Amino acid sequence: MKKITCVMVLILSIVVSSSVFASGASETAGKEKVVVRICHENNPGEPIYQAVEKWAELINERTDGSMEAQTFPSSQLGSKNDVIDQMLAGESMITLADGAFYADRGVPDFGIVFGPYLFESWDECWTLIESDWYAQQSKKLEAKGIKLLSSNWKFGDRHTITKDPVNRVEDLKGMKIRVPNNEIQVKGFEVLDAVPTPMSFGDVYTALQQGTIDGLENTLPVLYGAKVAEVAKNIILDGHVKNFTTWICGTEFFNTLTDEQKELLISTANEAGLYNNKIYDESVEQVKKQFIADGITIVEPSEEVMEGFRNKAKAFYTLDTFSSKWSPNLYETVREACK
Repeated sequence: MKKITCVMVLILSIVVSSSVFASGASETAGKEKVVVRICHENNPGEPIYQAVEKWAELINERTDGSMEAQTFPSSQLGSKNDVIDQMLAGESMITLADGAFYADRGVPDFGIVFGPYLFESWDECWTLIESDWYAQQSKKLEAKGIKLLSSNWKFGDRHTITKDPVNRVEDLKGMKIRVPNNEIQVKGFEVLDAVPTPMSFGDVYTALQQGTIDGLENTLPVLYGAKVAEVAKNIILDGHVKNFTTWICGTEFFNTLTDEQKELLISTANEAGLYNNKIYDESVEQVKKQFIADGITIVEPSEEVMEGFRNKAKAFYTLDTFSSKWSPNLYETVREACK
């Protein structure tokens, strides 16, 4: 009797398990594949471009067929702000953005991470993104409709390229410098006495040719990839921002994903971030050599000259523009969180 009972229980277990499996398989089969579009402004060959391709490859390799990543470099689907607007409308898009943009999207304290000369080293950046302060800002951002997926990507040290030479901070006075369209970077160059000129990165080459701008700022690989050195021949390695960058999607879209899909997006983004940082570090010295070979003048400022930049930039952190929006003692809070 015991044997018969055991056999019946075993048969019943198999039937139930098969039914559950068939139900689950049917449910998966009935769902449409999620197509995620990863959009950015970087051009083929740049470290970010290579790492995004790696990220998409990881997603497509590790998904169960329910998700597909497609990549759109070189602002193919619009400017950063255009893409963010589409994300907020529920589109299945991911883009690269930074604290300066989040300040304009309703999380003002986040903007300080793009302040001039805030960080003294890259280790300070990585300490900050693991801090309680950073987690709080990320939650505030999510409440505004933007889900932060990954923050461990090194975009790079941002430097300035100009048509006329810049050897010290005083030389920037009156120069029209292209910046992304956000208040943090506009004010960051205003305190240096430059004339910040917001525009889409895709327009900078023509703007340099036509004299609409006198220069722009970005990382060396990005400047090289954009070929702007064909019309601007002077670079000063002022390193005004240590730009760690982040990848985001809309909260509305993120919440439609399964737990497995959410984990896949985040884990592969962080893995691709480590890949990005490795190739970025390798590329910087190569790009310097290429610039020099192309006849570009590269100024490596002395400590005295850099002190001039840092002293001038201190005014940024006491501007009325931000003091009315930022939390009290924000600069001190963030500096403490970096340690």
